[in-house]
Amino acid sequence: MFGKIQNFLSEVVVELKKVSWPTRAELYDATWIVIGTTFFLGLFIGAVDLGLSRLLGLIIR
Repeated sequence: MFGKIQNFLSEVVVELKKVSWPTRAELYDATWIVIGTTFFLGLFIGAVDLGLSRLLGLIIR
């Protein structure tokens, strides 16, 4: 049992050495892109929701 766990962990280490890790600058840029995209998508969905709810309110009255 412990031999299988040790084998698995050693294979994980080997695979992690193959990963191309981003630099600090790339990570920083990607983080701001995600934050900005999320913000604008939230605004868009909020605006569409508000518009559709008002439209539905006019139809129901």
